[in-house]
Amino acid sequence: MMKSIRSRLTVTFIGLIAVILAVIWGVNKWYLEDFYVTKKVQALNSAYEAIDSRIEENKENGISIEDAMRRERDADGNITEGNLQRLIRNFSDSANVSVLIIDNSTEDATVYSTSRDTKFLKDRIDRYIFGWTKAKYTILEENDQYKIQKTYDPQRESMYLESWGFFSDNSTAFIMSAPLSSIGESVRLANQFLLYVGMIAVLIGALVIYLVAKQITMPIYKLSNLSERMSDLDFNAKYESGKHDMEEIQVLGNSMNTLSERLEETISELKSANNQLTKDIEEKTKIDEMRKDFIANVSHELKTPIALIQGYAEGLQEGMGEEKESRDYYCDVIVDEANKMNKMVKQLLTLSSLESGNDKPVMDRFNLTELVRGVVNASKILLEQNEIQVDFDAQTPVYVWADEFKIEQVVTNYLSNAIHHIDGEKKIIIKMLPENNIVRVSVFNTGTPIPEDAIPNLWTKFYKVDKARTRAYGGTGIGLSIVKAIMDAHNQQYGVKNWESGVEFWFTLALAPEKPEEEE
Repeated sequence: MMKSIRSRLTVTFIGLIAVILAVIWGVNKWYLEDFYVTKKVQALNSAYEAIDSRIEENKENGISIEDAMRRERDADGNITEGNLQRLIRNFSDSANVSVLIIDNSTEDATVYSTSRDTKFLKDRIDRYIFGWTKAKYTILEENDQYKIQKTYDPQRESMYLESWGFFSDNSTAFIMSAPLSSIGESVRLANQFLLYVGMIAVLIGALVIYLVAKQITMPIYKLSNLSERMSDLDFNAKYESGKHDMEEIQVLGNSMNTLSERLEETISELKSANNQLTKDIEEKTKIDEMRKDFIANVSHELKTPIALIQGYAEGLQEGMGEEKESRDYYCDVIVDEANKMNKMVKQLLTLSSLESGNDKPVMDRFNLTELVRGVVNASKILLEQNEIQVDFDAQTPVYVWADEFKIEQVVTNYLSNAIHHIDGEKKIIIKMLPENNIVRVSVFNTGTPIPEDAIPNLWTKFYKVDKARTRAYGGTGIGLSIVKAIMDAHNQQYGVKNWESGVEFWFTLALAPEKPEEEE
């Protein structure tokens, strides 16, 4: 098995030359004769058109064919030719075609010929015209005036390319004949010559490519030795271009300067480490800022309920609620505020667990239609108290892949948000729209649209569009943050959209195959 570049280049080049020569030889052998015939046919067509045109032109000028074919001597003794004779002679000489014309307008049917064997051509055209010929022929082209054919003459054992017929005056017959036997011999001689030249070309080419390959491979061997020294961290080893080295070799040698490469690599690694350190510092700073904001927000949210609890508790301690009704009111406030704090703490713990990745979704297959209907039924009393109409008439089961408990939290938060921000017609519309391999769940409530500048902040912890209203129903500003964390954990989409009559919150889930009948 040859592995050296020099050997492969030499063999490849020799093979390439051999293939090219073989292709040329094959083209010569099988297509050259057809090409020659095609060109001859074109020449015969062109000759017919030129001669026919000249005959018509002469007739218009009152010049007979006899005059156009006459040869005369001028006063100086030079022979002058008629325009038609000159045209025919030039064509006959240039194309190696014998031409014979019979002028039937004369009494003796005058014959004009460029061939020495006029009788042979006269006999052939007579046989063609009167249908006496027994020669084998193949018609190549044919029209009303003339035919072009390949004819085999059994007497002479020769193949001819012939054009015969009448010119457009319908009185002047003609035949143009060209032997085809020479083309076959020419093809054989050309192939023999090509064979000899090809052998010489292969030998010379092999020698040249061997020398060229040697010139190419020697610098490569040098580069190979340098690479081994460089891989051993020999920084003194450097590539030095030779006088006759090709440009590609020089580029390859320069690229193998390991010292510069390793320095660049080290610097690159150092920069990467510095960038990573900068990112870590920025991330730590960001986390610290988030921690400070979180503490500040929690402190702010807890400040009000703690103050209320403390105030009403002190009032009870000081005996301000002497009447039972007053004491009950004070206690209800304390309990209510304690519940709000408890709710907020639970939500914060849930959100923290989701954001830290400790509470990963447990993927399961369940009926989303049944889950949404269950959430709506659980809020039925609150809906009736606020005289809210819920439009959710989905009956067809829709099965999805998700964490059922967490998706229930999302639906509950959306529905709770809709209830506490409803206005106008007091109508909530819940839709489930399957699309391809996902289902889009939306919760719409009538009311005032959310300010556009506030929409990007809705998913931020403790953000409240209407703080007074949120405080009134005990909202913490954490519900939508929990929705965001849950949907991010599911790698699904979520969002909010304003309408003229209200606000729509939505999310998507991956569809699961329908539940088999035996499972129902």
